[in-house]
Amino acid sequence: MKETVKIGYVGLGRRGMAMLRACFSQMPDVEIPIICDLYDDRLEEGCRVLKEAGKPAPVMTHDYDELVANQDIDAVVIMTGWHEHVEMAEKAMLAGKYTGVEVGCAFDLSECYRLIDVYEKTGSPLMMLENCCYGRDEMMALRLVREGLFGDVVHCDGGYHHNLPECELFLNMGKEPLHYRLASYISRNCEQYPTHELGPIAKLLGINRGNRMLTLSSFASKSGGLKQAARDILGEDSPYAKIDYRQGDIITTVITCAGGETIHLCLDTTLPRPYYSRNFTVRGTRGMYTEERHVVFLEGMQEPVENNLEEMHEKYDHPLHREYESHGTKGGHGGIDWLVSRAFVESVKNGTNTPIDAYDTVSWMAIGPLSEMSIARGGAPVDIPDFTRGKWINREPVVRSKYCLDEVCEDASVSIFPGEE
Repeated sequence: MKETVKIGYVGLGRRGMAMLRACFSQMPDVEIPIICDLYDDRLEEGCRVLKEAGKPAPVMTHDYDELVANQDIDAVVIMTGWHEHVEMAEKAMLAGKYTGVEVGCAFDLSECYRLIDVYEKTGSPLMMLENCCYGRDEMMALRLVREGLFGDVVHCDGGYHHNLPECELFLNMGKEPLHYRLASYISRNCEQYPTHELGPIAKLLGINRGNRMLTLSSFASKSGGLKQAARDILGEDSPYAKIDYRQGDIITTVITCAGGETIHLCLDTTLPRPYYSRNFTVRGTRGMYTEERHVVFLEGMQEPVENNLEEMHEKYDHPLHREYESHGTKGGHGGIDWLVSRAFVESVKNGTNTPIDAYDTVSWMAIGPLSEMSIARGGAPVDIPDFTRGKWINREPVVRSKYCLDEVCEDASVSIFPGEE
């Protein structure tokens, strides 16, 4: 077991800097000897963040190949735009590094096969850093399912419902490079951001471990929200107010699974809406969870039930969150950024596979190009590849740890906050 994990960190934009500042720089068992970005001001800010956290000043580079070649690092964390994830992850894995990659979809199925080929050739673990897998209610639902309290799970819902034009897509327009999401919304029409909802659902349904996704059908509404938002935010004369965006405002996707379950996903990021929601919902033969009404409903309860999560947390909180809440959460997004970062770091320290592994990562990334195919064919079903190549039927045992997402595990010997015992 390693006492300290040394990470090469690439991508110091808004998301990358936030994760560096709130999570990785605050971990006493993490060193960051080298950081990489194309922009000097971001490198200087990253260096400042690390020094303020008591870390040594890192090597700063514009050259990702230099970072990957650094013999002093155990792992690479990739926080760049979507279009760079696959090539960077491939290089890191070929160099024998643990690789953590921020969420995002592939642009083509060939990219997913490339990553699996490299993973199976090198054995270098690949983990999508999908923080929502560590959401408190998502993990409580996992416990309820594993304990059989929902009965036989039949259907799950999830969505990314987040009005992005003001908070991200047109943020700092003209002061920074075109945001990678906006560039993709201009040129693609697909489910571009499925993993926040699909990740927890896939784990709950045992996808790639005794179950798998079989087919996908996706449908796109017309596109009007981005052009209107550009007019309102940037003005009628802005070139972004005159673009015909390919991305539909509402993307609806239905996935069928080998176990007979269905999954409904919705992407809703370009129309006005009053609040952020992932609409996480689990339906079983003996009960359900719904984010919309903040309810766990179990067999024997009397209707109506609403807003009973405090009571349900008291009874059914996942042990990870029971411990987390007792110590006080850290990091962004209600603390889930910290948990997913610790899950990755603990895997590197222990030399084990990651709780979100390479097969999970590419299966979730593939939803982008698969939905694009289906939409282009008028919603026709498309087959979802089996990236495990048959191993989903009889996988190796899960790595049991407090950050496990396949089973409910408890391990008081591993601290969520190293050095603060």
